[in-house]
Amino acid sequence: MTVTRFAPSPTGFIHVGNLRTALMNYLIARKAGGTFILRLDDTDQERSKQEYADGIMEDLEWLGLTWDRLEKQSLRLDRYAEAADDLRAKGRFYEVFETPVELDLKRKKQLNMHKPPVYDRAGLHLSAAEKDKLRAERAPYWRFLLDQERIEWTDGILGPISIDAASVSDPVMVKADGQWLYTFASSVDDSDMGVTHIVRGADHVTNTATQIQIIEALGGKVPAFAHHSLLTGPQGEALSKRLGTLSLRDLRAGGIEPMALLSLMARLGSSQPVELVGSLDELIATFDLSSFGAAPTKFDADDLKPLTRAYVQGLPFAAVAERIAALGVPADQAEAFWRVAKDNIDVRGDLEGWWHLFRDGAEPMIDAEDADFVRQAVAMLPARPWGPATWSEWTAAVKEATGRKGKGLFMPLRKALTGQAHGPEMAEVMPLMQKIRAQG
Repeated sequence: MTVTRFAPSPTGFIHVGNLRTALMNYLIARKAGGTFILRLDDTDQERSKQEYADGIMEDLEWLGLTWDRLEKQSLRLDRYAEAADDLRAKGRFYEVFETPVELDLKRKKQLNMHKPPVYDRAGLHLSAAEKDKLRAERAPYWRFLLDQERIEWTDGILGPISIDAASVSDPVMVKADGQWLYTFASSVDDSDMGVTHIVRGADHVTNTATQIQIIEALGGKVPAFAHHSLLTGPQGEALSKRLGTLSLRDLRAGGIEPMALLSLMARLGSSQPVELVGSLDELIATFDLSSFGAAPTKFDADDLKPLTRAYVQGLPFAAVAERIAALGVPADQAEAFWRVAKDNIDVRGDLEGWWHLFRDGAEPMIDAEDADFVRQAVAMLPARPWGPATWSEWTAAVKEATGRKGKGLFMPLRKALTGQAHGPEMAEVMPLMQKIRAQG
């Protein structure tokens, strides 16, 4: 069975970069009829917060990306200790004592000698007495002993990858304070949970090389890996500094629709065209990991606006009836209100402005040269109730009385009644208008 996972750290809210990873793993699992795991990588007890964990789940539910299993690394600490003991017994975990300052000096020395800044494995050569002496001075931490051979895999996006393990430092697995690091805890989880496919950002390629050896050392089956390109801004600039403003909750607050966001993120960086997709099922059916390229992918939040507009304007009345009722629109006018407003909104929140206009009247927009004309025309408005024929009958009478016609007749009246130069057909607007602020 296909098993994928999305493994965010609950140290912040999900942003568009995280979503790309979550969505690809979700689509792979659903297309194969497999299992999608949401795993909270919360071993960092100081930075992990429940509010972020709740926010991650809320964002995924908003998008419809439901998970089959929820796992928390904070509940698996005993399992990590057991796995670490197993690797110690196999000679793959070793104790080290260098401080950050000492490591930095070693790196600088290696660079000055034109050597790669790879950890020199000094910890492997310490005697028992030397270790005892160092333990009295400082807490040790632990590294994984890499087999110094080439690590190779066929990446689902990048193609054949080959990394010389001798060019990579033995990764730190356990910090001096006992905290399990991502590379180790994730490897144990992926092995134990039977994860078969992992898609993540290209910045994890080196991590993947080391994790392949860790999973093999644990006796697990290595998943199929794929690394998607990283997102940049619309001009190719680094997106990392802007991710705080591109959280899913901020996009949601701005009125962006889930299907608009999913439609963009499921195709961005692939050979498939970005277009509004009507449902998650359609996205699942058309998803093709092999269509994605390795080049950095430009993301522009403005691209979400036309997709959202198209989605909202295509909604049936039933999908917005509850929201329209909450605005206070009378039930007998609700469908007519939606029919009039829908082609003139960008997000659902724009409905409120249109109802305020119909209910309370708009601030008139009257050019000085039209003031007398508008005053005369408004005075000629027929008594309520107004119906679909009111606009044509009224403007015909005004034309007869003033001699105005065409744009010179219709535009000043539209602006006076709605405060706007453009908008829905006035014949449909008039029956909904409960108040006119322009004076006759």
